[in-house]
Amino acid sequence: MVYSALILSLVLIIFTLGKSPVFRVDRAGASIIGATLTIITGVMTFDQAVKTVDYRTIILLFSMMLISSYMNVIGLFDFLGYFAMDHLKTAKGLLGIVIGMTGLLSAFLINDIVCLLFTPVVITVCRRAKLQPIPYLLAVALSSNIGSAATLIGNPQNILIGSLSHLAFGGYMLLALPISILGLVLVYGVLAKVYVQELSQPLSLSEEKVRTKPIPRILLIKGIVILGTVVLGFLFGFEPALVASLGAAVLLITRRLKPNKVYAGIDYNLLIVFIGLFVVVGGVEQSGLFTLLLGKIEMINFQAFTVLTVILSNIVSNVPAVMLLKFMIPAAHSSLWWANMAIFSTLAGNLTITGSIANLIVVELAKKSGIKIGFGDYLRIGFPITVILVLIGMLYFEVLI
Repeated sequence: MVYSALILSLVLIIFTLGKSPVFRVDRAGASIIGATLTIITGVMTFDQAVKTVDYRTIILLFSMMLISSYMNVIGLFDFLGYFAMDHLKTAKGLLGIVIGMTGLLSAFLINDIVCLLFTPVVITVCRRAKLQPIPYLLAVALSSNIGSAATLIGNPQNILIGSLSHLAFGGYMLLALPISILGLVLVYGVLAKVYVQELSQPLSLSEEKVRTKPIPRILLIKGIVILGTVVLGFLFGFEPALVASLGAAVLLITRRLKPNKVYAGIDYNLLIVFIGLFVVVGGVEQSGLFTLLLGKIEMINFQAFTVLTVILSNIVSNVPAVMLLKFMIPAAHSSLWWANMAIFSTLAGNLTITGSIANLIVVELAKKSGIKIGFGDYLRIGFPITVILVLIGMLYFEVLI
C-alpha cells in the first residue's frame, strides 16, 4: 500500500507540474516509470498489470486519431479555413465561423488534434485578412473544449469515460448538447464584448491568393462518409472500439495516400499516458488504498462531486482526474454521475490556460508564429465563461436529478 501511494503521488506531481522539477521527465515518461515501478515493487504482477489496461479505450482513441489525421492529410482543415475567409465580410462573422467550426469538429474528432491542425490555419487566415489573431486563437481553444463535451469521442477523457461507463452515445449527446451549444454562444458573446474594437473592422484581404492543395474529391467524400458511418454506428449502439477501428481501417485502404502521412498524426505520447495510468491506478486499487481512503470519506453528494471534478481536473489534468474520481461514483444513478464527470471535467479545461492540453497546443503554436497569448489574456475570457457554464450546468443537472 505504501509503495502504490508513493508511486501515485510522484506521478500526480509530474502531471500537475507538466514535467519533473529535477529530471527531464514529461507526463508520458512519468506514466512509463510509474507503471514499471508498480510491477517491480510487487504491487502487481506483470499479468495483473496487463489486465488493468482497458484496451477498448486505447483502440478507440487510436482509431479516432487515425480518422482525424486522415482528415488533415486530405486538406480538410485548410479548406474549411480558407473557404470561411473567402465567403465572409466582417471580423465578427469570421469569429462566429471559427467558433462553430472548431466546436463541430471537436465534437467528432479529438479536440487536441483539432487544435493542432486548425490553429495554423486560423493564424494564416488572420494574417491574410490583417486581423488581430488573439481573439480567434482564444476562440479555437475555448470552443474545442466546449464542443468536445458534446460527445463521448470529443476528447481523451470522454473516450475513457465512455469505455468505463458504457453510457449510450446518443443518450449522452442529447444530455450534453444543450450545454455545449450554450457554451459556444457564450464564447462568442464574451469575446465580442472584450475585443469589441478588434472585431469591429471589416476584413481586409490581401491581393495575394493563398495556394492551397486541392482536395481530391474522392478522398473527401470517402472521409466524410466513413466519419458519418462511424458516428451512426455509435448512435445505434454498436461497440465503439470496433466501429472506429473498422472506419480507420477502411480509410487506410487507398492508392492515393501514403500511410506514413496518416500515422504521423497519431499522438503516441497520449496513448502511453493512458496505458501507464491504467497500470498505476490499477495498482493503487489492488493495494486497497482507495478502499481505505473512501471508507474514511463520507458519501459525497452530486454538487460536491461536480466541484471536485472541476478542481481536480485543473490540478492533475482531466485524464488522471477521471481515473481517480471513478471510484467515488455510486451504483445508484451512476449514468448521471458519469455524464456529470464527462461534461464538467471537459468544461474545467477552460478555467485557465494550463487547464487542458488543447489550450497549451494553441498557445505554443501561436508562440512559434510570434504571437504571445499571456496567462491574463486567457484568464479574463476563460475564467468567467467556465464559472458561468459550470453554474448553469449544475442547475441543469439539478433539474434532471
